[in-house]
Amino acid sequence: MAHRFETRAIHDGQAPDPATGAVVVPIYQTSTYAQEAPGRHRGYEYSRTANPTRTALERALASLEEGAHGVAFASGMAAITAVTALLDPGDHVLAPNDVYGGTYRLLVRVLQRYGIASDFVDMRDLATVERALRPTTRLVLVESPTNPYLRVLDIARIAELAHAHGALVAVDNTFASSYLQRPLRLGADLVIHSTTKYLGGHSDVVGGAVVTARDDLAERLRFYQNAAGAVPGPLDCWLVLRGLRTLAVRMERHCANAAAVAAFLREHPRVARVFYPGLPDDPGHALAARQMSGFGGVVSCIVRGGEAAARRVAARTRLFVLAESLGGVESLIDHPASMTHASLAASPLAVDPGLLRLSVGLEHPDDLVDDLRQALEES
Repeated sequence: MAHRFETRAIHDGQAPDPATGAVVVPIYQTSTYAQEAPGRHRGYEYSRTANPTRTALERALASLEEGAHGVAFASGMAAITAVTALLDPGDHVLAPNDVYGGTYRLLVRVLQRYGIASDFVDMRDLATVERALRPTTRLVLVESPTNPYLRVLDIARIAELAHAHGALVAVDNTFASSYLQRPLRLGADLVIHSTTKYLGGHSDVVGGAVVTARDDLAERLRFYQNAAGAVPGPLDCWLVLRGLRTLAVRMERHCANAAAVAAFLREHPRVARVFYPGLPDDPGHALAARQMSGFGGVVSCIVRGGEAAARRVAARTRLFVLAESLGGVESLIDHPASMTHASLAASPLAVDPGLLRLSVGLEHPDDLVDDLRQALEES
């Protein structure tokens, strides 16, 4: 019987421990495993290669993304790096022109040194995407919604264009989470997560993952995982597994709270623009309604008065904590130009210095709105 998402999030990959009957997957805090004879073991030999707690997480993530294979890493950036390890010198990557700052830094400041070129275009325009594809393009890296402008990209159409040119499609699904969006259904070859964010959900773990339905890609990713060694520890895997069990109910509340915050900001005179696909007049609203089951828990806005005003608002919130990251139960406020996207400064992708990014948590929405109101009024 095919179970629904909420059931799979609690059960898939997480059967009671056969040795003890423990209902929760144990933390296998071990580096090595006894072998029955040289080279003969019970599926585990060394925890860089595999660990039972990590196996449980990888199976759970594959199930939630409707893929065949999950491969866990020590951070979201480690997961993205693993995907780029599928490339060869001379290959070309196409990415959005408002990609996460860390991804831009990897593509431009690291991979270009090894002969892998990248271009960044507005992927909302499919004609622009098609023109930017080269004979050497081997990877189209998509974020949807994007970070930090929350642009919604047509994953299915981009996948069609990329595949027609012989390129793989990888979708960073961190902002949507597995609950709101399944990119493999839409034609993606690979799905990337920073499990630090919504999947973990409690701001107490750093991790990443890649999910695919293709056996050949999974084999190459697992080889890289073992060879490069950027693997999560068993406690990290256990914390993400714990988060998965409440992902569905948390995302429902994140979406509801974000909608309330976005509606408030849209009407505030000190806010010039709000970015949130849940707003009916947002350019990505109709597409998001088609390819997502909810609009997410992140809201971005531009404050009137530029960078100085944005910094004042960010410093004066009381419930929204001034911090990087997102997806936890607590609300966070971020000034991307000086924080998460500082690596884009002086580049064509530099973000508006008046932009604020809000990770809307699970507090009462009225309290969050009140907090933003007082911060904006004092600015």
